Amino acid sequence: MNPQQYCQEKAAASGSSFYYSFLFLPKTRREAITALYAFCREVDDIADECTDFQVARTKLNWWRGEIDNLYQGQPQHPVTKALAPAVAAYDLSAEHFHEIIDGMEMDLEYNRYQDFKQLQLYCYRVASVVGLLSAAIFGYSNRDTLKYAHDLGMAFQLTNIIRDVGEDARRNRIYLPLDELARFGVLEEDILQGRESEQIQQLLDFQIERAEGFYDRALNALPAEDRKQQRTGLIMTAIYRTLLREIKADGAQKVLNARVSLTPLRKLWLAWTTWIKV
Repeated sequence: MNPQQYCQEKAAASGSSFYYSFLFLPKTRREAITALYAFCREVDDIADECTDFQVARTKLNWWRGEIDNLYQGQPQHPVTKALAPAVAAYDLSAEHFHEIIDGMEMDLEYNRYQDFKQLQLYCYRVASVVGLLSAAIFGYSNRDTLKYAHDLGMAFQLTNIIRDVGEDARRNRIYLPLDELARFGVLEEDILQGRESEQIQQLLDFQIERAEGFYDRALNALPAEDRKQQRTGLIMTAIYRTLLREIKADGAQKVLNARVSLTPLRKLWLAWTTWIKV
């Protein structure tokens, strides 16, 4: 199995909505974004699956060293070998890869976030930075596109947090800011025990409104001249925003006890229709 095949299998196995948006890209850019996504999966899986804190930190530190190897022209892992051509072709920043790892390390250090400012740093590291790298791979001519990529990453991560409230709670994680729980009269135990209530509904509707705001800001910031190059991000937007609106329509508090998702066929349809419209 060569490095690109390794990354392709890693991306396909995740079943992520992102995978569907890559399908329509030219081969070189598709391979680059697939390698970036595979890197994110590798480091995210450490934070999610490794139960020993010190082992997880050691593994993340190994990836820090491997990113340094990549930029010194000596990648060892299939993912970094696949990333090497993209780093050169699209001038990807080593600092951004290190920031993604820093974000994953936050998952080792925190299972609660006191306020949105603290959560925003986490979202920036694990999602907005990925958006900035992705924008470089897709191509842009106007630097305002980076503002779009930043805010779109925020919107995607906030959507993930809303979708996964119940799943995260079962791992003793609450990503919703604790000061906002208090504002809506929701206890941590209400989230952890999956207790549906009007207060939780209002709390989640507030989170959805914030995410929608980031989608709006992102789309308003995208310069017209870069829309075609950034079509992959617009496909992801169509899929993720549809999911967010399904959660709201179904009654957002249901995410406490069930995972809301779109079928693969619907994701593919959204991807295709968005691609041909842009």
